[in-house]
Amino acid sequence: MAREDNRRGGRDRDEAPEFADRLVAINRVSKTTKGGKNFGFAALVVVGDQKGRVGFGKGKAKEVPEAIRKATEQAKRQMIRVPLREGRTLHHDIEGRHGAGKVVMRTAPTGTGIIAGGPMRAVFEMLGVQDVVAKSIGSANPYNMIRATIDGLKKEASPRMVAQRRGKKVADILRKDEAPAAEASSEAAEA
Repeated sequence: MAREDNRRGGRDRDEAPEFADRLVAINRVSKTTKGGKNFGFAALVVVGDQKGRVGFGKGKAKEVPEAIRKATEQAKRQMIRVPLREGRTLHHDIEGRHGAGKVVMRTAPTGTGIIAGGPMRAVFEMLGVQDVVAKSIGSANPYNMIRATIDGLKKEASPRMVAQRRGKKVADILRKDEAPAAEASSEAAEA
């Protein structure tokens, strides 16, 4: 039975993880024609599994629900995976840029929470980050802020990735005070 569903393009429930989505901005645009004004809507949506995957999408349509649906579909297609330290914060401080938008994201100790403005907060919540300090410098346009945030998150590298690239062990990469915690988290991730 399951084999037939897969041939028809259907998916099993186990294959598709559940995603959360957040509407960041909705914009009403109009086009003036001979017969009057034609209104349309543009939606900006952030989608994530709150376990290290996030994506954003934009959709345009004559009706708001259709624009949101299109944006959500596009966001699911463009998801990226971001390594998180202890599943709650970033591994290191990063900077992202897009156009005139520049964002700075910093790791934070437990209990800090998400200290970030509007669109960036949506990205971190959908990503599953619990502790981060972020600042947007430059453009306040939500599209540019989200693109700059995603650009920065793409640069995120875990100690395991760096060790693998350099042909070393994780313990050799980290400082002495961080090594035991990182080894325990990397062993837990492998299990």
